[in-house]
Amino acid sequence: MYEPATGRRWIHANVNCRANKACMCLSSSTDGTVLADSKRQSKMVFTANSKMLYSCAKQTCLQKCFSLLSVTPREQQKLKVLVMSSVRKSHTASLSKKYASKIIDGKKIATQIQAEIKYDIQRWLARGNRGPHLSVLLVGDNPASAVYVSNKLKAAKQTGISSETIVRPTKTSEEEVLNIIRELNDNPNVDGILVQLPLPNHMNERKVCNAIAPHKDVDGFHVVNVGRFCLDMNALMPCTPLGIMELLRRTGIETFGKNAVVCGRSKNVGMPMAMLLHADGVGETQAGDATVTICHRHTPAQQLVEFTKMADILVVATGIPHLITADMVKEGVAIIDVGISRIKDPITGRSKLVGDVDFDRVIEKASYITPVPGGVGPMTVAMLMQNTYMAACSQIRYETGTIPQYQTWDDESENVAFVI
Repeated sequence: MYEPATGRRWIHANVNCRANKACMCLSSSTDGTVLADSKRQSKMVFTANSKMLYSCAKQTCLQKCFSLLSVTPREQQKLKVLVMSSVRKSHTASLSKKYASKIIDGKKIATQIQAEIKYDIQRWLARGNRGPHLSVLLVGDNPASAVYVSNKLKAAKQTGISSETIVRPTKTSEEEVLNIIRELNDNPNVDGILVQLPLPNHMNERKVCNAIAPHKDVDGFHVVNVGRFCLDMNALMPCTPLGIMELLRRTGIETFGKNAVVCGRSKNVGMPMAMLLHADGVGETQAGDATVTICHRHTPAQQLVEFTKMADILVVATGIPHLITADMVKEGVAIIDVGISRIKDPITGRSKLVGDVDFDRVIEKASYITPVPGGVGPMTVAMLMQNTYMAACSQIRYETGTIPQYQTWDDESENVAFVI
């Protein structure tokens, strides 16, 4: 075939792919450009020589076309990578469409929550109150931490919360960080204080987190806040577990009397998640009333499978890519995937984000499942905004003396007084 616009002449090779019920056509031009076509897959354009690629992923199909067109080994490898990448995207899109009712859209729910917070803040301001303010302390030059902080500040702006970032270099001493926190504690115009983790290795994260005044601890990591919500009392709670509970509620996933399994026992996610799931639903935290099992790195592999198979609700926060596979869960399980890892795609060689759950296969058995990314992450940020607004409200009440006030945390004695 002659192409007048480009002056190219095309040689065609057609292969009938019975396995995929599609006909693939690979074309080779006189200048070496290769075009692949399939009736089944959607178009994908790639930049090298402005080639367009359509294909099924059947390797035998590709090889037949390659042999007919005498495609070079180097060109074969390029085409294979692009075919698989195209098919994978198409597969993910078809899964999302097929199982749309199962996928919990964390972005959508987080957007709804932030809109609600924005409305509440507008009403708060209309009553003559000062707007909420969030101070974020970032120590070091961790790129991921910088991105997380940027996302949090963006959300703060969208919800009507003023914010600031205090950036210090990695070599900053622990004492200097503690002094900054003390100044923020004493500043009546600061409602929420967040220290972005992880901190440099020479700092004690627990000591730094405990230096934040509990009523300004919007991350919910201070021992007073941890102790209060473990006792089913009102407190500023860790954002990720709080966000997961909100996902469950808004999706209509029942927790009362259900078997819940939490994989991971971190102090920031696993432990508080288990507490919120099992605590009394009529208490101040309005928890889940579930029967909870916690699994961790020392749980024998066979027992892990036994526990996950009995779960009605499975929360996975281990940081191990694709730890949970389809054979480890029962039909109808609700899965919350907290993990997020960056791995190298064996086909394309590019990095991609994946969760702790083998999403593509597990989704076929799950009643509900969160994607990665786009599931739990946005909810964590939304709950941070909620905590900041709550901290602003409670600080006003602190100043009027209507609720208990906390004394300064004593790092030496590791005791805290709770003044009524």
